Amino acid sequence: MQNGDVMSPQDSKALGDEAMKDHRAPCQNHGCMEPTAPLLPPPSPPSAGPPEYPRPRLIFHTQLAHGSPTGRIHGFTNVKELYAKIAEVFNISPSEILFCTLNSHKVDMQKLLGGQIGLEDFIFAHVRGETKEVEVTKTEDALGLTITDNGAGYAFIKRIKEGSTIDQLKAVCVGDHIEAINDQSIVGCRHYEVAKMLKEQPRGLPFTLRLVEPKKAFDMIGMRTKAPKSNEGKLVNGRETLRLRSKGAATVQEVQNEFEEQATRKVDDLLESYMGIRDLELATTIVEAGKDKKNPDDFAEALDSVLGDFAFPDVFLFDVWGAIGDVKNGRI
Repeated sequence: MQNGDVMSPQDSKALGDEAMKDHRAPCQNHGCMEPTAPLLPPPSPPSAGPPEYPRPRLIFHTQLAHGSPTGRIHGFTNVKELYAKIAEVFNISPSEILFCTLNSHKVDMQKLLGGQIGLEDFIFAHVRGETKEVEVTKTEDALGLTITDNGAGYAFIKRIKEGSTIDQLKAVCVGDHIEAINDQSIVGCRHYEVAKMLKEQPRGLPFTLRLVEPKKAFDMIGMRTKAPKSNEGKLVNGRETLRLRSKGAATVQEVQNEFEEQATRKVDDLLESYMGIRDLELATTIVEAGKDKKNPDDFAEALDSVLGDFAFPDVFLFDVWGAIGDVKNGRI
């Protein structure tokens, strides 16, 4: 074929076949082998750090309870991470947050955020306000306080019994964070530890409580904005909650059924009666440990495996087992 001639389709195919033969044939003169694909690099070894838990892509709206614009948060799997996300949105320290309520900016312990958040819930964060010191003298064994905590190191007052020693001290209010007892900081203590310290205070001898109250709204209430309705990032059926856990991943699950709800309330009452605390997340965990067990020994073993640090007394475990059985069998 001369330069400038047009190549026919047959010539083109023949030339292509010939070129393919040349490419695949071994090099006779140099003894080289057929070319092969380059070797892949060896896989990198797995990281030695703790496993990363998947975080549900759920978006929640939040405000500061004393008044603020609305922020949007996502990507948290426990209470400490939740507080960090809220703090980031409002440019404050996570340690400023005392507790959160759901769907109400008021200090309403019935709306307290525990271990579960409904997928449509609006989160209000209550931050540190004024600090006050109160002198208390026990006149009876019980002060009349019910303690809970925020899951991030702050214990606070959830209930005050009418007519009790604390009820006479009008400076002490529901929602107050107990920061110190007799100048001994209790930040980082769980609610049952704080309740035990208060119970051990001797009768007739005064002691001091350092309390931090939630910040009040005052004229900042005007800054509150209306909660938007948004399903962005959510798959909602109206019966789901985000369950926060101190260990492991947060999970989206169905709300409690009637048995679980009744049993949880009953166990929460027993926690207050025996230990002076209220904690719906703790009560939920106890019910989950006991609802499928066949006898008290199996229940005690299951509870010890998940909540061994609490060292619950046997009489408490017996009453809890009885309460779960009563609810299950329709006796309550």
